[in-house]
Amino acid sequence: MRQGFREVTSLMPDFVNFHFDIDGDSFTSAGEASVMIKKMLRQMEFSPEIIRRVSVAMYEGEINMVIHADGGTADVNVYCDRIEIILADKGPGIPNIELAMQEGFSTAPDNIRSLGFGAGMGLPNMKRYTDDMKIESEIGVGTTVTMTVNV
Repeated sequence: MRQGFREVTSLMPDFVNFHFDIDGDSFTSAGEASVMIKKMLRQMEFSPEIIRRVSVAMYEGEINMVIHADGGTADVNVYCDRIEIILADKGPGIPNIELAMQEGFSTAPDNIRSLGFGAGMGLPNMKRYTDDMKIESEIGVGTTVTMTVNV
């Protein structure tokens, strides 16, 4: 298994936690956690549609953490009726969540945009592919995004 990943099984038989450290220094490693979750959800025999939704939402979150927050952590809690994704960083925070949720709004610098990232679709896509999404952000402290995909 890749460095920065650990599987933690809870005491409840219907709950599994997968934890990832998201490296903020490299776009080449961004997306590794979502690829691993995709494989694990396949092994757990979730439907392709659920796997796709979780993978897209998680990938968008990973990219956002690399672009804006120098990385962070991702916890994926798998229950029998839902999959919960918790992305946390210690980045600059989001000054205006409502504005950040608008499609096309981006604070990504030009060098990131030149790589094909930062089009302002990350948060809107995360919301689009999940059943519930909550954003808690404090300027200078960081951001936590909690998403749920119902099974």
